[in-house]
Amino acid sequence: MDIVPLIDHIGEAQTAAFFGLITGVVFGVAAQRSRFCLRAATVEFARRKMGSSVAIWLLTFSTALVWVQGATLLGLMRPEDARMMAVTGSWSGAIIGGLVFGVGMVLARGCSGRLLVLASTGNLRSVVAGLIFAVVAQMSLHGWLASTRDHLARLWMTEGGVNLNLLTALGLPDYSGLGLGLAIAVFAILIARRSGIGYRRLIFGSGVGFAVALGWVLTYELSLAAFDPVSVTSATFSGPSANTLMFFLIPEPILGFDVGLIPGVVIGAFAASWLTREFKFQGFEGEANMRRSMTGAVMMGFGAMLAGGCAIGAGVTGGSIFVGTAWLALLCMWIGAMATDAVLDQSRRRRQTRATL
Repeated sequence: MDIVPLIDHIGEAQTAAFFGLITGVVFGVAAQRSRFCLRAATVEFARRKMGSSVAIWLLTFSTALVWVQGATLLGLMRPEDARMMAVTGSWSGAIIGGLVFGVGMVLARGCSGRLLVLASTGNLRSVVAGLIFAVVAQMSLHGWLASTRDHLARLWMTEGGVNLNLLTALGLPDYSGLGLGLAIAVFAILIARRSGIGYRRLIFGSGVGFAVALGWVLTYELSLAAFDPVSVTSATFSGPSANTLMFFLIPEPILGFDVGLIPGVVIGAFAASWLTREFKFQGFEGEANMRRSMTGAVMMGFGAMLAGGCAIGAGVTGGSIFVGTAWLALLCMWIGAMATDAVLDQSRRRRQTRATL
């Protein structure tokens, strides 16, 4: 892929933002049409169901594995060059942040990526929660919460100044990641067939995983061609949300992949909902739901920055290159979400059922 002419024409920073925009549009369209959401999958699993939400999440995750690991085998990217792999990881941050994020996404009724997609389709509850998420993420990165985040992250760090590559640590061959992705994809399709999911939703669900791979490949190619250092990254919504917010608030903003990603998701999700006539303004359903959603957004903002990524950034993007702390964070997100649903929502449903008897 020769991107030098594009860089010469518009500049390195503009090219990075353009690549972010492309990745975001693909993600936004695919996520809106597939209704991809980690929160929905964890709640469904917690209630002992293996339905459409679990199937779509597994398909997205497996597709990301297949595309990213395939691109790695073809030499289109190098996982060791990815920023989240090349820096020291935090096991304590993955555990604590993952649990906090999992609790928050159940309270907010959507992970950060899902909130952004819903906000783009007219959901005003998600607009408010998304803004709170971005503000708290920025506070956790450079503001009042940064010292707390840093203290918790330093409790247990990875060794050697880099993160842990699970494939290397387990001594597995390079093609094992691709094989795992294909195996999970087959399992996801079996669940999807049993759930009666249409092929269009399956295609769009796999498109979310493709967007992750697209971001990795584009930023890797840019890092090879650019004169200035470029972070090799892909779809995530904690850091980019904070960076995009600050882009519009400070006098001399920095343009990059992150600043293109968030508007791209908004454009893609909005276009998909508008063309399918699913765009609809929606608000909060009472004070209690508003309070719950705002609390969840705060927890997700802090939890994502502590865990090293959100449900997409750590759970799919980091997981696709087998970052050790990302897989641990994803596991803790599932645990936190399932426990919260069991303690709050399922218990409330049981009490309501008993009250009607």
